Amino acid sequence: MRYLVSVIDDKDNPGSTDRQPAISAFNERLIAEGHWVFAGGLADTDAATVIDNRGEQAVFSDGPFVESKEYLAGVWVWEAPDLDVALKLAAEASKVCDRKIEVRPFL
Repeated sequence: MRYLVSVIDDKDNPGSTDRQPAISAFNERLIAEGHWVFAGGLADTDAATVIDNRGEQAVFSDGPFVESKEYLAGVWVWEAPDLDVALKLAAEASKVCDRKIEVRPFL
């Protein structure tokens, strides 16, 4: 089963900025163990644009879709046999990247 693993940062209490070597090592392990599907970091929310094309014309808005001190800083997509494995990996990921993690299964 595949899981979306969201990395959540906090503008008031951001995670450490020196975590890249540890994250890279964790990613290598994910690849070696067959869990890796995709990963990527995201630009700051100031770089976001929201598009709403549900009406007659598309409306473009600068900034994130919701204003919050917490924001999505990056994502992983993992393959895991079950939720327990995904949650175990997520607990490790939270420690490695020094941020909160949200795990959601794909339907």
